[in-house]
Amino acid sequence: MRTNIAQTSPTVVYRKGDYVLYRDPEKFWAGKPGRTFVCRVGEVWSDGTYNLAPLASEYRITHVWPDYMRLLPPVDAMRDIDTAALNGDGAADAMTAVAFAWLAQQHATANAVPRLPQP
Repeated sequence: MRTNIAQTSPTVVYRKGDYVLYRDPEKFWAGKPGRTFVCRVGEVWSDGTYNLAPLASEYRITHVWPDYMRLLPPVDAMRDIDTAALNGDGAADAMTAVAFAWLAQQHATANAVPRLPQP
């Protein structure tokens, strides 16, 4: 049974597929290393807990309370694309490979002749 704990962060409802940062409370309070993981939300349980899939391993973390999770918003993952300098010396060197590939794809799509799909 869960006791009422003073809320220190805003209440967030996570959805299946969300990327979150999870901190293992037992490892944290024991001072052990390897206590924070980037995970993807797997299952959402009716008791308010979540199953998580850490991105760096194949095991699952089950019935996690949301107090130990923080949403990783897409805007943070895409910030390098949104703020990248598109001209100047070394502009491409400053971007990640994924950002460069995305921009190249957008350029190719934007400059293509519009066509109807094949029947």
